[in-house]
Amino acid sequence: MNSLLLATADAGKAVPMSVTLVFSAMLVGLILCLALEEKIHAKKSIIAGAFALVGLFLANVFGLYAYVDHKFLIKLPPLDSALGHTIELPVYIPAIDWGVISLIFGASLFIDITSKSGLFTWIAIKLTKASKGDPRRLLWFYGLMTVIFSAVLNNVTAMIIVGSLTGVSLKKLGRVNLMLGFLMIEGLLTNIGGLLTLISSVPNIIVGNAAGISFATFFVKATPFVVVATIGTIMLGARLFKITSLQSQEEKGEAALLVSGFDENDGIESNAFFWFGAVMLVLFILTIATVSVLPVVQDLGMSFVALAFAAIMLVRYKSSVDKFYRAMDWDLLGFFAALFVVINVMEHALVLELSGKGLSHVIGLNELVGHGAGTGAILVSSAAFSSVTDNIPLSAMLAKILQAQGTASTDPLWWSVVFGSNLGGNLTPIGSASTLVAVTIMSKNNLQMSFARFVKLAIPFAALQIALATAYVLLALQ
Repeated sequence: MNSLLLATADAGKAVPMSVTLVFSAMLVGLILCLALEEKIHAKKSIIAGAFALVGLFLANVFGLYAYVDHKFLIKLPPLDSALGHTIELPVYIPAIDWGVISLIFGASLFIDITSKSGLFTWIAIKLTKASKGDPRRLLWFYGLMTVIFSAVLNNVTAMIIVGSLTGVSLKKLGRVNLMLGFLMIEGLLTNIGGLLTLISSVPNIIVGNAAGISFATFFVKATPFVVVATIGTIMLGARLFKITSLQSQEEKGEAALLVSGFDENDGIESNAFFWFGAVMLVLFILTIATVSVLPVVQDLGMSFVALAFAAIMLVRYKSSVDKFYRAMDWDLLGFFAALFVVINVMEHALVLELSGKGLSHVIGLNELVGHGAGTGAILVSSAAFSSVTDNIPLSAMLAKILQAQGTASTDPLWWSVVFGSNLGGNLTPIGSASTLVAVTIMSKNNLQMSFARFVKLAIPFAALQIALATAYVLLALQ
């Protein structure tokens, strides 16, 4: 946000440790409630919303927010005067990352409307035909597409697009029983794809800028890990979810006969709308991929692009747009909004700072035990913290600590923070926006995925990825 907050927590005001511990316990309570959501029969948005309300109330009881005349004010950057413009907002409005909310809302609307053109059915059937009906080959196609899209777009948009295509392919093949495995693997791969370039995720940008790592250097050093982790994740997923290749000639013949009967043009009702959708999808991908260098648009961000393309597509159904609004996953958006408020409260209660101080001691293990000890420990620890808190403030905090210590840009500690903050998102469904989107797509396909079940399924993948990252940082980046 480019604005300057006039009324935030007083930076010079100390928060008692007892208060920080109270809010730490609240964060643990939120995680436990999400883990037991099936037992308490409540949606994620209700659980997070309740904690957000209690958290805001307690934050004001303990005076964690500073106000001007009982108002939370935001001063916008001045345009033609030294004073600028001050507006009044409830404290929980700027606490929400509206960029993420808008991106999910806009991208979901755009993809939903574009799918009506028959474009996604056409792409999915083309991919299905290319796989010759072999489930494992199809998994490789979608897995690689997920990583590439996550690197050049963003992991949320990548998951929305790939998840939509996956559903079409598996339904056409009569392999709906494999849907859970496909979507789970794709969700986990989004965070691996987010490691490929310096601008693929916010933690990459924060750490890269703080360490002085160039775009080219980041890409060269991250690519070997991304390649190995992608291969390992797909192979492990195929094994755990029993996504096997066709073995006998009879199976292959039956599959080939089945896919040969697929007509990619079946879902196309209007050729004009189909080609319009195709052009818009290409433009959408290109604009999202280049938004950081486009004049004017770069200041508005990816969320503006998503909303703008959604609005253009809505014109096609201008008299019946309400059906698309009703189809939106409002529980997902409500959950994200409430979670952002909870995280903001935790920041003001210095819960995240407490985590950062704890991790700074872990960094100190390099001096006490050996260089590899602290480097490996910080990767694992930052992954654990990132799985339940926002990885953006955490990575920013660790970057400041490393900067204060005068850590060289070539030090592998920087990469420990990068890998840990990104891969931690694969430990829980709230660890990253893309994994939560994956869970939402599962729900739309009548595949129930609770917090606890996700963690149980994700642990083998996260353990493999974090182990590979630790080995790579210690052995290849020293």
